Amino acid sequence: MNPLNPLFAVIVMTIACITGYIINLNAKTKKSNARFETIDGLRGFLALAVFIHHSTIWHQFIHEGTWRLPDSNLYIHFGETSVALFFMITSFLFVTKLINTKEHDFNWNHFFISRFFRIVPMYYFSLLLIIVSVMQMSDWKLQVDLLAFLKSIMHWLAFTLSDMPYINNYNFTDKINAGVTWSLWYEWLFYFSLPIFSLLISYKKPKLFYVIISIVFILFFFVNHILQLYQIYAFAGGALAAYISKFVSINTKLKDYIASVVVIICLLLIRQFNTSKNDYCIILTSITFTLIASGTSVFGILKLSIIKFLGDISYSIYLLHGIILFSFFHFIISFENIKTYTPSQFSMLIFAITPLVILLSYLGYRFIEKPAMDKSKKIIQKLQIKKA
Repeated sequence: MNPLNPLFAVIVMTIACITGYIINLNAKTKKSNARFETIDGLRGFLALAVFIHHSTIWHQFIHEGTWRLPDSNLYIHFGETSVALFFMITSFLFVTKLINTKEHDFNWNHFFISRFFRIVPMYYFSLLLIIVSVMQMSDWKLQVDLLAFLKSIMHWLAFTLSDMPYINNYNFTDKINAGVTWSLWYEWLFYFSLPIFSLLISYKKPKLFYVIISIVFILFFFVNHILQLYQIYAFAGGALAAYISKFVSINTKLKDYIASVVVIICLLLIRQFNTSKNDYCIILTSITFTLIASGTSVFGILKLSIIKFLGDISYSIYLLHGIILFSFFHFIISFENIKTYTPSQFSMLIFAITPLVILLSYLGYRFIEKPAMDKSKKIIQKLQIKKA
């Protein structure tokens, strides 16, 4: 089987769901009562799609020596459109909170505390794995002076917002995690832009301090990065969905069925484009997301407990899958040996790796993400008590 065959993705997702079902059955995680449960389910599919996307990129890289997009529209969108949908989810959730400030307060201190504990701990753990991998590749010897080594680490600790230097002069550093760090730049840009956006859409305006911080961060971002407008369009699509879902409901079975059909049609149309960096593609993606955010379950699939479980661990899947792939290809099998694999053998290897990706991602969620989120809640509660 060729890794670009659509059946490859179906098998990986099936294995992931079976693995997740077994883990969830034994872990006995609490059932989610989240208001946007279809979004929780969507996250699981998106994280798996990115994993599959990078698996196909690795297959090409191993045989060609170039890191590039897959030779398949479907597998290109598994990466590009999935990230665009992740951005829409972020925008939708927090713009919705700003819209609802008429009924509920939006505490900026609490917001930034919760975002820090949600994003940073798991990222730092993944960074630790990257550093260990680099040092193992370097036989635990510094290839640069200590100051340069520490400086490169500091850049990565800051989410490579200003630069993405090689660690210890290892020129494959950014590929160890499949290069996923770039999307976190935009997540932080959105978070720090919210105070300015809230001036336009929130009933209760933020303090001047947060607006100043917002402006400083945006200027810093523009100085250090070339802004990709199509990524901003994705956030805009999520914001638009927040307004639409505020006033439109599609909860009846008949309407859900029709909306599910529309989602499938949009996804089929999206596949016709060779990139998500296209105005029509962004529009179709926005329609798809708006319907899902409004409650469309895609024939009930997005409300399945196993899919929502995969959604819970999606951030760990996103950060860890690249490191796991690299570890197998380099440390366990070796690049030289993996080059001899036929497409079918490579596919079978990815099928075997998939349960490990799900298991390790669950452990990451269970022992790093969840405790960090609980910690942020305790800190916020203490701040509320002090304020009272």
